[in-house]
Amino acid sequence: FAPSLGKIGAAAICATFIPSALVYYHLLPTPIIESTKVFYKSTGILYLYISCIIVGSIFSMDRKTIMQGFLRIFIPMLCGEIVGAIVGTTVGTLLGLGTFNTLFFIVLPIMAGGVGEGAIPLSIGFSEIMHIEQGVAFARIIPMVMLGSLTAILTAGVLNHLGKRKPHLTGEGRLMPGMEEDISSSTSSNPLKGAIDVTGLASAAMMALLLYMVGILGQRLVGLPAPVGMLFAAVLVKLTQAVSPQMTSNANVVYKFFQTSVTYPILFMVGVAITPWQSLMAAFTIPNLIVIISTVLSLVTTGFFVGKKMGMHPIDVAVVSCCQSGQGGTGDVAILTAANRMVLMPFAQIATRIGGAINVTLALVVLSHFFTF
Repeated sequence: FAPSLGKIGAAAICATFIPSALVYYHLLPTPIIESTKVFYKSTGILYLYISCIIVGSIFSMDRKTIMQGFLRIFIPMLCGEIVGAIVGTTVGTLLGLGTFNTLFFIVLPIMAGGVGEGAIPLSIGFSEIMHIEQGVAFARIIPMVMLGSLTAILTAGVLNHLGKRKPHLTGEGRLMPGMEEDISSSTSSNPLKGAIDVTGLASAAMMALLLYMVGILGQRLVGLPAPVGMLFAAVLVKLTQAVSPQMTSNANVVYKFFQTSVTYPILFMVGVAITPWQSLMAAFTIPNLIVIISTVLSLVTTGFFVGKKMGMHPIDVAVVSCCQSGQGGTGDVAILTAANRMVLMPFAQIATRIGGAINVTLALVVLSHFFTF
């Protein structure tokens, strides 16, 4: 039974939600809780992690894969969000939750891109437009974000298991058939295999940080989320072949280190620092769960079939679709860990950050122009 749970993402779920429960029930020593919160919130370790994962995975991709994949992934994303919103809202209405409440306080928060980029901007917008306290709005939104992310993690684990059973449906981290260059193949031919060049690894890590700083600059200038700006900068560097093959190999080694050694400590810190157990439990009502599950599954199923219709690997497209209902960057980490496809992090960031920003913007525009309070 335990191995079966492991195949559907139980490890990522336990690494996040068990620490949250331990904090709530006072089973973790206070010094550990306080030091973990301070370290997580003051160091920006999550952004260092995402930077190294994104840069390593992009630098390892084939240039043609990048150009085709980044353009084509938007179609399954858009179709999934439309179907997910329609299905989730319809189910909530039929269950008596109300069309307005279901759409704006359950479905849209699920697809809003997490906490910092989704739930907080939504709650601020709701408080100004609907004339309610931001804390009240946030308290209603945040459990839906977390339960949506939990559902997405489980779904990603199931997709990974399905890929093992039906390998013709998956590229094991590649969206496009025929593109054989990926993280594993790149590292297998890694020129650092015999002796690791510490200076080269440090330069790769510094490259990731430099690109993230470019993303921060873009956020200050044009308002684009820093991880997305960093992602576009990394793609530009790759497409212009501005980095040497040695730097690519070094970036792959850094990627592997963070994937294998840092993922679960990150998830533990997320559980301790920013996952409120009481809010999660308060939203565990049958109608809420039915709406959340139907929304996520319809979104992912649409991504699966649209991706397949477009000639992409359907399971890998569906995993990216899972990230549309994830808890921001931390959700992407947990979802891709459960799916065993961390190489999809660049596409996951597009689904989470850009998709979430579009959803939040559209929701607030519709709310302010078509509803009166």
